[in-house]
Amino acid sequence: MGSILETFDLCKTYELGEIEIEVLKDVNLTINQGEFVSLMGPSGSGKSTLLYLLGGLDKPTSGKVRLKGRELSAMKDKEESKIRRREIGFVFQFYNLVPNLNLEENIMLPILLDGKKLKNYRSRLDEILELVGLTERRKHTPRELSGGQQQRVAIARALVNEPDLILADEPTGNLDSKTSTEIMELFKKINQEKGKTIVQVTHSAEAAKYGTRLLNVKDGRVWE
Repeated sequence: MGSILETFDLCKTYELGEIEIEVLKDVNLTINQGEFVSLMGPSGSGKSTLLYLLGGLDKPTSGKVRLKGRELSAMKDKEESKIRRREIGFVFQFYNLVPNLNLEENIMLPILLDGKKLKNYRSRLDEILELVGLTERRKHTPRELSGGQQQRVAIARALVNEPDLILADEPTGNLDSKTSTEIMELFKKINQEKGKTIVQVTHSAEAAKYGTRLLNVKDGRVWE
């Protein structure tokens, strides 16, 4: 399979006053279509920073990130924003749902923000709700859902635009062990049955095992 993500001598440095902190140093990665990659490392190792760079949520100090051969940091903000909405699905630890919108409305937000007609995505919505096991909860608001159900909504939202790539930052970080297993089984299903490429950041060795490939991040460097 061809590559979907590549990094070339990727570096990220933050300035705190007169002090420079190197968070990532010369990271060279190739992630292929259909892989399920787990990024592991201690707190402060740079793994979440790497994920944000891969998704165009942050810009590198130097080096390049290419998504399907296109360099993200070379794009104008509007173009890069469109790529994020249409070709990358994001799942975060804290769900990031809109409290006063129901489940359906939260899932369809990326479609709305992209200026597309919601009526054209009704069958897609039904399919995703079935995939994440929330068909019966479609009119509920986030406050009526458990943490695991809220994360399923976030995963459904990440899938609605049919992206090839899903980036997940500590997706089980707020969940108990039983619910974490259920969420990771769902990610595994999405990877295997839907062919989505997944890159997850995790502290959990159990969650990391669901990946087809493990990358360790420590002191700003990455190795297999």
